[in-house]
Amino acid sequence: MKALVLIGGLGTRLRPITYSVPKQLIPIAGQPMLYHVLDLLPSDVEEVVLASGYKAEAIDRYVRDHPPRWPVRTVREVEPLGTGGGMRNAADGMSDPFFLLNSDVIARADLAAMARRRAERDAIGVMALASVDDTRPFGVAALDAEDRITAFVEKPEPKDAPSHWINAGLAVWRRSVLDRIPSGRPSSFEREVVPHLLDRRVFGFRLAAYWDDAGTPERLLHAQRLLFDDGRGGPGTVPPGATGTGPVAVLEGANVDGAVFGSYVTVGRRSRIGAGARIENSVIMDDAEIGEGAIVTGSLVGPSVRVLAGSRVENATLGAGPS
Repeated sequence: MKALVLIGGLGTRLRPITYSVPKQLIPIAGQPMLYHVLDLLPSDVEEVVLASGYKAEAIDRYVRDHPPRWPVRTVREVEPLGTGGGMRNAADGMSDPFFLLNSDVIARADLAAMARRRAERDAIGVMALASVDDTRPFGVAALDAEDRITAFVEKPEPKDAPSHWINAGLAVWRRSVLDRIPSGRPSSFEREVVPHLLDRRVFGFRLAAYWDDAGTPERLLHAQRLLFDDGRGGPGTVPPGATGTGPVAVLEGANVDGAVFGSYVTVGRRSRIGAGARIENSVIMDDAEIGEGAIVTGSLVGPSVRVLAGSRVENATLGAGPS
């Protein structure tokens, strides 16, 4: 099997950081968001195909410099094509069946078990489903007693939502679904295609563990917390020369001597944290500098951003504007 990973969108809710960095490369719990998604794949996946558009060259460069466990191929979009258009654009050579993953989903999920369920039920697809209180931003599934999806409504009003089980952005599909997607134009797979596949047997796979869509600063930091708590953030111990509680992931080349760390922190490559600076529940990206005695909590500090000595940054997203 192969895996198709959707890397679309401009990451507008994570601006200004995403003016310079695609959201999939924002490091959380010690590695880019994209790599936490890839970690869900079974080891016998033959190839990962990245359907990418915005800042595809940055993703290509990172994957080349930091190869994951699987061979990776990128198929670029000349213009934004939506989820369906991106899938159709990357369809050549796709396996039957194939995994489909959103690139900003942080979860614990057994994709191999999803593939087995699809085969056992002779279904055209199996979609991972997560239970949420607020269904408005998501596609929502109605399920029968065997977890067959009987209806699928994209972003309904609360009164119209058929359940609290939403599309978790992880699925297994037969290759034939790609032929159902209109070619040569943008399209939404969820709105235009999925409702017309239900008569071909689409089943839900209810996730029992954690799930989050890391598309906003608040949810990204919550996703980092989930990963650390699940042991997916490296050793997490406070490094020599620093003090505090952690967990904290400090990437290569960072200088954290004298820093004080609270819980749930990632410090990017070559970043400098001044003596007495306190960092908690935050992401400090590559080449950033936090001045002596500064306090940073609940924040994302973008690449090469400088936080002045003695200043306080709370619940903020800092980065350069559009170039």
